[in-house]
Amino acid sequence: MKVFENYARYYDLLYHDKDYNAEAKFVHQLLQIHAPETRSILELGCGTGSHAVLLAELGYEKIQGVDLSAEMLDRAAKQLIDLPREIAAKLRFDRGDIRTFRVEEQFDAVISLFHVMSYLTTTRDLEAAFTTAKTHLKSGGIFIFDCWYGPAVLSDRPTIRIKRLETEEILVTRIAEPIMHPNDDRVDVNYQVFIKDKMSNAVEELRETHAMRYLFKHEIDYLFDQVGIQLIDYREWMTNKVAGFDTWGIYFMGRG
Repeated sequence: MKVFENYARYYDLLYHDKDYNAEAKFVHQLLQIHAPETRSILELGCGTGSHAVLLAELGYEKIQGVDLSAEMLDRAAKQLIDLPREIAAKLRFDRGDIRTFRVEEQFDAVISLFHVMSYLTTTRDLEAAFTTAKTHLKSGGIFIFDCWYGPAVLSDRPTIRIKRLETEEILVTRIAEPIMHPNDDRVDVNYQVFIKDKMSNAVEELRETHAMRYLFKHEIDYLFDQVGIQLIDYREWMTNKVAGFDTWGIYFMGRG
């Protein structure tokens, strides 16, 4: 779970094209349909806090974020400085492992976004994280998470991808090379990141391997049943289309 620490500094740049605003509104829409009285949210794997900030701006009264990466949380804390006081007051970011994190509080909703659950590559770890969600849900509360969807990963297998980005100071090139482990329902994504300083022309190289598990509906049925969560729906992330062989990104939603 420490894979982001080396390049947390470049995280927001690498994902600057990710539409956090649309994703926050999508979560808001799901909550308005299935739990319109939601006021408090626990976010498991909050990263740099972008979703949490946007949800606070959408009117939720309290968002508690938890993440294992101190570097990510430092960036989340820095966001608070520039926010209006009434928005910053709604937010809290703590360091913790989503498999074991506990606070003496329950929430109207628990969310986990940007494939955080896919980073839990064993069934034991997934069950532990789902137990965290169930433990912190008020009765009838909603749990939403997104992940890689197994049928789509196997039918449309991942390929090598290259991403190039720049700011006024640096050029970033990221190469992602996937290696599939079908007997473990896992893809190891080997990242090679080159960061070039425009002034000095110095180049820094970072290497990371992100082990990503793809999930199937029958697994979620079983694990939700184990921890006491009722599956409500599962559909394509952001479109709400029925999940299928072309649905790489999916969300599962359950009620505690």
